[in-house]
Parts: sequence; C-alpha cells; structure tokens
Amino acid sequence: MGDITRLMEQSEPLSASGASQGGDDFLWGFWYPVLRSNRIRGRKLVTSTRLEVPLVLGRDAAGKPFALRDVCPHRAFPLSLGHYDGQTVECAYHGWRFDAHTGQCRMVPSVTQDSKLQCDRIYAGSFPCEERDGYVWAYFADLESRSPGAAVPRAAPELPKYGGAYRIAHLSANFACSMDTAMIGLMDPAHGPFVHRAWWWRSRRSIREKHKTFEPIPQGFRMSSHTPSANSAPYKLLKIYGGDVTTQIDFVLPNMRTEEIRCGKYWFTNRTTITPIRRDLCRLDFCAAWNLFFWFPLVAPLLHFFGKRFIAQDQRVIELQKPGLEVQPRMMLIDDADRQARWYFQLKSAYLASQQSGTPMSHPMEGPVTLRWRS
Repeated sequence: MGDITRLMEQSEPLSASGASQGGDDFLWGFWYPVLRSNRIRGRKLVTSTRLEVPLVLGRDAAGKPFALRDVCPHRAFPLSLGHYDGQTVECAYHGWRFDAHTGQCRMVPSVTQDSKLQCDRIYAGSFPCEERDGYVWAYFADLESRSPGAAVPRAAPELPKYGGAYRIAHLSANFACSMDTAMIGLMDPAHGPFVHRAWWWRSRRSIREKHKTFEPIPQGFRMSSHTPSANSAPYKLLKIYGGDVTTQIDFVLPNMRTEEIRCGKYWFTNRTTITPIRRDLCRLDFCAAWNLFFWFPLVAPLLHFFGKRFIAQDQRVIELQKPGLEVQPRMMLIDDADRQARWYFQLKSAYLASQQSGTPMSHPMEGPVTLRWRS
C-alpha cells in the first residue's frame, strides 16, 4: 500500500479546461509573433489571426510594420479588403479611413460639414508592432485594443546573441490543439526516446536517469546552466571545439522556451513559441542563431531537414492524441517528469489572478529545486 499511496501523492489528474490549469484562457498583456517579416512587402495588406483576433498587417512608407484589427468599427467589414495608401487603410464598404498605426478614424466620406460626429474619437483596434529576429511581433493588450496611447511595458522579445557574425534559421508549424496541450508537449522531457527516436537524436537504449536544477525567474522558470545530457548526439558535436559545453533553458509566460548553448566563444541559441490562433489551433515558431561551425554552409539546411522531421513527429502525436482528449480531457501530471507542466499551469493561473485583482503576481516556486526523471 505504501507504493500506491506515494504514487497517488505524486500524481494529479488535471482537467484540460479546469481552473487548476488556467483553462484555455488567452493571456493578454504580452507580445506574440504574428508573421515572418518577409511576408509583408510594399503596400500589400496581409491577414493573420492570433488569439482569435483577426488582424490586417502592412508597412508604412518608412517600412515600419503595423497591425490593425481586421474589423471596421462601423459595419464590421474586413479592413483587409480595402485600399492602403501608405498611411491610412480605407474600408471598402463605406470608405472610412483609419490611421495604420493608431487605428484612429481620419475620414468618414458620408459625413456633411455640419455633422456633429467626431471622427477622431472613433478607433479601429490597433496593436503595437516590432520586428525581431525576422518576425513581426504584436502586443496584445486586450481583444480589441482600442485604447490609444496605452503604455506598452516592455520591448518585444529578442533571441540572445553574443556578438560577431552569426547565422539564423526559422521553422514553423501549426498544431491542431489548444495552446495548453502544445505547451505541455514543449516542456515534456520524457517523450523524446519514444516520439523522436532516431540515430541522430535518441533511442530507447539511451534512456538513463537525469537530474536537473530549476530556479524561478520573473514570470517563468529556468533549467540552470548544466552540462548537456550525454545521450544527445547533437551536443556531442560541440566537443570538436575542446571546451566545456553548457546549456541553459528558460520558460517564460506566455509561451516562450529559450535555450542557450555555450562552448567558450561559440554559441547556439534557439527560441520556440506556441501562439494560439484559435482555441483548438496554435502556431509553433522556432528560431535559431549560431556562430559555431560557421565555416560549414550546410548547418542551416541540416537544421531545416532534421527540425522539420522533429516537429512532424510532435504533430503526429497531437493528431493521434485528439480522440482520447475528446473522451478523457483530464490529464495526469506526475512528479518529477511533469513538474514543469505543473509550473506552467500554476504560473498561468497566478498571472490571470493578478490581472483580475490588480495585485503583484505570486510565483509558484519559492527557490531552486532539483527534479529527477528517466529519459
């Protein structure tokens, strides 16, 4: 009975829509990647959807990106079907014009000179934009973002880089699941030998016990700097440089996992984000930068080849998991392998509670902790 009792204490079924997981609630007040920068050129208007918000994006005459809610506040007509002159977006239904960056209404053609309508008090939703690492990021303060001049508390995230020349690569994929389901997979350390079995990664024969130390960081947690696992083939390649290899992995709300691998003056950093498109569909964006093996031109093609295969394996698991989640939405998270998933849900719940109460966010971690699992 003792073993059974300990197992029950270490495991907890969590509902995919329960309060303990934060449900499928979107997290507002964060930057999210919306599009690759190369998708927006000239005066072309491009559409996208994030957090179930329809967006229309473009660039002004100086090349600065903008994002408006793709809904005219007059009759809810898509602004993306209208005309853009480099400064204002004109709705194709009644010709109303909106400033591309602020969303402020500049003209209503049907209004007469003696009308009391104050056009400048009408706003289409607008979202602050910044470009980082080949992406256009938008800041989602709320669903409609019709608060002109609202403060944006911080800059859009940027992948760490450590000077000098470097190369950069991007990968992306859609996952037919909720953001929470995808996030659990992103921080799951135990599925690798089963889902990602390959000669260049891991196999069942390579399973061994791991122990990693984690520490709290603002709105997230960190796997402290450590020597990479000996059963990960890609890390072994860095031994060519002869120095000590270390890796550090951060997770920060709402959706970002960042890894920094260092070997003396050589480095490889990567960031993965999971952004909800709808409640049942999300987008994975992977970005990597490096200065190691700079002399080898095939690093980027190889990264694309193996990375796509790696992501496709996760996509297949999610597709196969969907029927089970429909009849059993409650998921079991056990210590220690699933503790990171627990922290994610606790961080999410704490953030939502702080937004509702207006009080500082309470961090679920009190200090460093060491987790042990086999993978």
